[in-house]
Amino acid sequence: MDPQEQYLRELKQFFWENSLNPDIYQLERLAHFASLVVEKNKDVNLISRRDVEKIIENHVFISSLITEYLPDKVNKFLDIGTGGGFPGIPLAIMKPLMRGVLVDSTTKKINAVQEFIVNLKLSNVIAENDRVESEEFIKKHENSFDLVVSRATVPVIILFRYALPLIKEKAYIIAIKGGDLSEEMKKAEMKYKAYIKKSTVFELAYKPTNIRNKKKKKLVLLELTK
Repeated sequence: MDPQEQYLRELKQFFWENSLNPDIYQLERLAHFASLVVEKNKDVNLISRRDVEKIIENHVFISSLITEYLPDKVNKFLDIGTGGGFPGIPLAIMKPLMRGVLVDSTTKKINAVQEFIVNLKLSNVIAENDRVESEEFIKKHENSFDLVVSRATVPVIILFRYALPLIKEKAYIIAIKGGDLSEEMKKAEMKYKAYIKKSTVFELAYKPTNIRNKKKKKLVLLELTK
């Protein structure tokens, strides 16, 4: 079977078993994205080699699942440390009316992500090779975003520091992380208590392979006011 066909089949299973119903065009685009990542991964280290066979579950589906937790009326997102385009590209595919900036400091990775955006004909996102804490990036994007997303790149307390100059007066941080987050969350909540309106950690359980969240995947959702 053609890899892209296989990816499409896997995506359908994950979405449908979890009572999620994106349209077929979105599923096809996600499958196409997976095949682009796997091909590019032969030359540029975008995901770990052992993860290639599990790209749908561990990367594409889990990134798409973020959309089920999105607050209403978020319009523009920043994906910090996007790597191979996760979660930013699946998010852009699932939410075509949202605009986004995908940023990573590794040139080879961001070049790959720019290629993916062109190949997938995504007009609602751009990719930038920069550090979000750099003066140039802050000057260009300050007070721009109502959503910051990230996948396990840095502790939540660092995400806060990066996000604050870049977010609007009301905004959200969403991070996919693993393991025990109690200490990490406690530190972040102590330091940035004045900005946190609400803080929730969701267990990212899903059928058929992670029913009781044995993989300990978590989604952190923080509502902020500046």
